Amino acid sequence: MTIATSHPLDHLVWNALTGRQAHLAVGSPRALRFHPDVAPFAALSETSPQAFQELAALLDPDGFAVMPVLAPLPQAMEIDVEPVGVLCQMVAADPPLGDNGGEDALALVLGEADVPDMLDLTARTKPGPFARRTREMGRYIGIRDGARLVAMAGERMQVEGYTEISAVCVDETHRGQGLAARLMNQLRRAILARGDVPFLHVFEHNHAALALYEKSGFVTRRRFHLCRVTPAAGR
Repeated sequence: MTIATSHPLDHLVWNALTGRQAHLAVGSPRALRFHPDVAPFAALSETSPQAFQELAALLDPDGFAVMPVLAPLPQAMEIDVEPVGVLCQMVAADPPLGDNGGEDALALVLGEADVPDMLDLTARTKPGPFARRTREMGRYIGIRDGARLVAMAGERMQVEGYTEISAVCVDETHRGQGLAARLMNQLRRAILARGDVPFLHVFEHNHAALALYEKSGFVTRRRFHLCRVTPAAGR
């Protein structure tokens, strides 16, 4: 494995945990993960028996982690590997089409006090992993209808030159109003303004989302295998 010389997005989790988001990392020289209260993602610097042992040590007996990898992980004595699906990693280097560059007056920056509402919205809409401390990964913004949080999007993994857009979700009572696109566009403008390229992930089988992101100017740069790893039975 040649993490140091490959594209920074090819080994995204490792590069995030050893770079901009090292303050959120727990682990050892060969195996790292985000703190479980932040995100379930883990990564290895190499696929050696020692690395798998260190990864297993990061997992609670009934816990798990997920890993986006270029090739399926081999089975190892210390962990069980379950394929989850194929992810398309999409990047967008240009501002949204028709963008006027202005701030969206409805979009609010979400902070610690908003976490219960963020957890409630993601539990209802299931945009992907979202935990109590996920908002510490970057800037999250949302739209409220009165006191109720009805839409949200934010920044998740970050490496040098790139910031991921994630947790894009809208309550079912407010879909079809373009709220998700508005939030994504605002994040995209802010990411580009600070010199980063926005990117995101979507499952290959989610054809509707792929078409929507392609229409918005995102293009697929690479596909990844998403694996769920758990401690081996009897460990």
